[in-house]
Amino acid sequence: MDNSKKILVVDDDKVFLKLVENDLTQEGYLVITAQNGKEAISLAKKEKPALLLLDINMPGISGGDVGNILGSDPLTRNIPIIFLTALLTKKEEETRKNMIGHHFFMAKPYDLKALLNEIRKYI
Repeated sequence: MDNSKKILVVDDDKVFLKLVENDLTQEGYLVITAQNGKEAISLAKKEKPALLLLDINMPGISGGDVGNILGSDPLTRNIPIIFLTALLTKKEEETRKNMIGHHFFMAKPYDLKALLNEIRKYI
């Protein structure tokens, strides 16, 4: 499969990570996963995914910092990021779009249909 359907999903919650991986794989995406910011940065550079789904609140390097690091690197700055976070409610979700750069925010737990619609805007 080419990289145009490859998504890097980053979350420190193993159960959530597996859920997202299963949902997206069933939709025909190639999913690679990372459980922390350091691993996410390394995989983004190595795998060159078409999109990142990134948790914000992670131990070590936060998702926001991962986004900033990848955004400043010529190899990864054009990879779009969707932040999936439990730090905001569904109601707040609409007002939090574009808070970090021009990245989209979605509240956890996510609605699969809404997530797929957002993914299709980017890839």
